[in-house]
Amino acid sequence: MTGRFDAVWRRSVKRALIAGGLETAAMGARAKIMPSARGRGAIFTLHHVRPPEGHPAEPNAHLDITPEFLDSAIRRLKADGYEFLSLSDVAARMRRPVEGAKPFAAFTLDDGYRDNVEHALPVFERHGVPFTIFVTQGFATRSHGMWWETLAALLNALPEIRFDFGAHSGRGEITLPLRTATDKLDAFDHFSRFIAAGSETEQVAVVDALTARHGIDALDITRQLTMDVEELRALSQHPLACLGAHTVSHRSLAQLPASEARREMLAGIEWMEAAFGRRPKSFAYPYGTQRAVSERDTALARDLGFELAVTTRPGTLADDLRERMTALPRISLNGYYQVPRYVSALASGLPFALSRKPVSAGDGKLSPAGEVVG
Repeated sequence: MTGRFDAVWRRSVKRALIAGGLETAAMGARAKIMPSARGRGAIFTLHHVRPPEGHPAEPNAHLDITPEFLDSAIRRLKADGYEFLSLSDVAARMRRPVEGAKPFAAFTLDDGYRDNVEHALPVFERHGVPFTIFVTQGFATRSHGMWWETLAALLNALPEIRFDFGAHSGRGEITLPLRTATDKLDAFDHFSRFIAAGSETEQVAVVDALTARHGIDALDITRQLTMDVEELRALSQHPLACLGAHTVSHRSLAQLPASEARREMLAGIEWMEAAFGRRPKSFAYPYGTQRAVSERDTALARDLGFELAVTTRPGTLADDLRERMTALPRISLNGYYQVPRYVSALASGLPFALSRKPVSAGDGKLSPAGEVVG
């Protein structure tokens, strides 16, 4: 009981501290404190854009924003004087200094969720805002599951679950209660750390086998949630849309041998060129966190010809990043903090200038490096 209370307390305190930091940054942005922190602009990252689904627990809630919040975020950035650019225009803008230019904002969406077309596209169309969707080949071709989505579905379907976490848990096989939302969130953290504790491919296969024994098909969830090749091909013809690369399997590149990391990236490029008729110019690292992306990986992206590549490390785009165009930061629009003034605060760069902590990070999906993905 004490452990679960501590986990709830930690989550509550963390979110309260983040919200307090964003409130302070919002006031600072209005007062034009440290205007240089804004840099040239910002790249925003999103995942799901959809109405709330109302599950008992939402372990991936930080990856969900509503269409209404996306609309209000764009309106807020417009009011703050931002110009909206495609990623290709960001690359061009960063290559040349522009005195007195408006700050820019670019929107990106990872993984190719179908709700990006159903709910996000109408918002982007309403405002004439370009966007990039980063496509994972294995999701579009239905060869790979999305362990964080599969696991959330499993935990919401059961009252308890028994699983052998091995050395990771220190206790081997244990039974986890799943009766409350807190129980489910705690269990999600257990499984996330189990995946981080070994080979991502092998650990995810174990979790997929577990979910299959309970009647949940990982690939069926991929089919339900993500766009297939034909849907993506149709979207690629939209004047506001662009497709970027996101590897074949969505594994953490830094955890792979160099030759395998290169194959993951190159195979995704070649598949996209064959499927959509053009070679992708932009790339998003799976998970994108500090330990999921190495200097080796940013060099690989540069050597493979990407104009730019993005992480999920939070920050705005300063001029010195012109020399690191394959290691650009992004700002997460987080489902726990869907407040328009927080968008201004994040875009100002103040939260990142004043703190080493990534205030845009959320609870939930952990990368295989054990980090929360914002």
